[in-house]
Amino acid sequence: MAVRTTPSKPRVSLDRSIERMRKQLAEFAPFLGKGKQTRSLEEFDLETERLIEDLLGQASNLLHAYEYAELGEAAGLVNMTDEAPEGTGMDSQRQSLLQRGRVLESCVSELEARRSAEPMKAKIAQTLIGPQIAEHMSTEVRSVPHDASLRKAGQLMQQWKLGSLLVTNSQAYVGVITDSVLAREVVANGLDPTTTTVKTCMRTPVVAIEGARPII
Repeated sequence: MAVRTTPSKPRVSLDRSIERMRKQLAEFAPFLGKGKQTRSLEEFDLETERLIEDLLGQASNLLHAYEYAELGEAAGLVNMTDEAPEGTGMDSQRQSLLQRGRVLESCVSELEARRSAEPMKAKIAQTLIGPQIAEHMSTEVRSVPHDASLRKAGQLMQQWKLGSLLVTNSQAYVGVITDSVLAREVVANGLDPTTTTVKTCMRTPVVAIEGARPII
């Protein structure tokens, strides 16, 4: 059974977000002595805060962690260690820079985790949504007059290869007659199919469903 595909836009958006965050991380390297700085640290911090807020949300713990990192206080927020790496003797400014870098790495990891979760979400959505009724329904409406005989209704079902027919009067659809009802009324109850009319056996009301609803 075919399943509906989900739009690729969320995946593309996450790919782009990861690229932007990785670029920001790469542009942070000069502040650690790995290249020439092209702007001040204050300008970089402001841009980074805006980027994290844009990609991860204003309430993101990583945004708060970056703000704390500017003060050298991010250790407990993103599983960072208070221990200095080998070659200790680093001042608080260096520690603060390292914490900024770790927050940026955590931002990349968070976005990558979201991207990895997308296929599973799409699979679940496909399972829940499935094919829509509109994709498989017949656009031809077959009906039988309410005063027609049961034999006539049976002949029409056989002619059109259908298991049910809508029942009409002169103005609207008033019910439905199915092959199972015909079999039960004619065979089980012994009704005469040539003299018994459809309206005596039809089921009411007519139940409808939106074409956008899933089949399952």
